[in-house]
Amino acid sequence: MSPGSADDFRRQPNTRAQGRLGEDEAVRWLIAQGYEIVERNVVNHGGEIDVVGKEGTTLCFIEIKARDGDRFGPAIAAVDHRKQRRLSRAAALYIAMKKRHREPCRFDVLGLDREGDGWRYTLVRNAFPFVG
Repeated sequence: MSPGSADDFRRQPNTRAQGRLGEDEAVRWLIAQGYEIVERNVVNHGGEIDVVGKEGTTLCFIEIKARDGDRFGPAIAAVDHRKQRRLSRAAALYIAMKKRHREPCRFDVLGLDREGDGWRYTLVRNAFPFVG
């Protein structure tokens, strides 16, 4: 069983621990897909950004959702309009604070859904526009 397996996810004592394990697995997967990880768990007055990464020259604000089952639908379905608005605010503050105005940027969503003893990954690049 690899680190971050779905079985490990189920054994975590609470959703925070599950979220951390899911994010760790997601970051490993993103790196394998060619993303450069810039920062993780960025918190500012706008909210929290799970991962700030780069794919080529594009700055990516990546929301990660992991689900143990499909009772509530696929993991990526959890990124609703309200969450998009929060991510947009957090990203705008991040760009201003880090002075990264000139870089192209986008919002990506990565869903991890348990499938047997592993994960099914669903990556949506440019998942939504900036929501003001």
